[in-house]
Amino acid sequence: MHIIENGNVAAAYGVKLAHAQVIAAYPITPQTPLTEKLSELIESGEMDAEYIPVESEHSALAVCIAASSTGARAFTATSANGLLYMHEQVHWAAGARLPIVMCVVNRGVGAPWNVWNDHQDSISQRDTGWIQMYACDHQQIIDTVLKAFYIAEQISIPVMVCYDGYILSHTYMPFELPDQNQVDKFLPPYRPAYALDPKEPANLNTVTLPDVRTDIHGELAHGYMEIRYLLQEDLRRTLTAAEDCERHFQDCFGRSGDPFVEAYRCEDADYIACGLGSLTYQLRDVVEQLRAEGLRVGVLGVRLYRPFPDAAVAGALKGAAGVIVFEKALSYGYEGTLCSDLKAALYEHLKDCSTRPWVRNFIAGIGGREIKTAELAETLRGAIKGTRSAETNWLGIKI
Repeated sequence: MHIIENGNVAAAYGVKLAHAQVIAAYPITPQTPLTEKLSELIESGEMDAEYIPVESEHSALAVCIAASSTGARAFTATSANGLLYMHEQVHWAAGARLPIVMCVVNRGVGAPWNVWNDHQDSISQRDTGWIQMYACDHQQIIDTVLKAFYIAEQISIPVMVCYDGYILSHTYMPFELPDQNQVDKFLPPYRPAYALDPKEPANLNTVTLPDVRTDIHGELAHGYMEIRYLLQEDLRRTLTAAEDCERHFQDCFGRSGDPFVEAYRCEDADYIACGLGSLTYQLRDVVEQLRAEGLRVGVLGVRLYRPFPDAAVAGALKGAAGVIVFEKALSYGYEGTLCSDLKAALYEHLKDCSTRPWVRNFIAGIGGREIKTAELAETLRGAIKGTRSAETNWLGIKI
């Protein structure tokens, strides 16, 4: 069944179809309508779940950590400074290896206060041990929510589903609402390997010493470093799990895509524009315009950002003469984070520097600054023709 709704409703329906059992909710623009929709679904009896309003974003994730520790399928959502307020618990959820799913409706962070879209909130949490997936339209939002629960429960690592505030969260577009029977086939009930039970009290995540030691049973147990090593190893294993998930999704729903990147007219492209989220779809219009001018340009959207799919990204960019990275976030004091990750991937997988494409970086849309299609086209032309410098540039800035 196809419906026309906004992106927050698409996410809410994904959570409903996934049979999430605990919803922790705290309002923050532009995420609020997502948890409001879930409250309506629960109140009407369309969804069987515990809806827990809390006093802060920190508490929202704490509720999910507690619920997931008992074996419940848990969900929350946030944006911007709300995500930053969760920061301690974001680390805790990953370290505790809990398969929580959280939608991050991307918004600029303060100070100064700003409620418009960019990616500085989720990008600031890229090194916390969470899987990060970015959606470009409403169909991808609902599909990615379902895939996030599947992958999280396969790998025991939490997942952020990120999508652009207002540009996607509040706009209306058609998308397919999957059949519940199909979803149940794709995503069976969560069966954790271990869950807290009042009948069998236990302590989880107590103080862990630097070195390995024997546990209460006299068996050798991991130290902190071994635990973190295993988190890293399993995060990298997520790349394989994401491929398995996509095949399973195809079997259940009859449609699928590349779990790592979304390429548009890259097969013969001399130059490729890269980015995250809905901006990569806007760039498709620019590609058509430049191709009409004789410039062979393509677009590569990175869908799975953490763990970074370095081999897939390098493979998609192999053969291009140049790569232009557009980002709505940056690592202050250096450059855009996606640009740095992309350069590292090219360095690792394209050993022959003579065949490695040059890379340019442009920061755009910070704090919701309008990204004009004509300006994107002009910027791409300049980068291709060498009239834009190799340093990181800012689009639309007036200094």
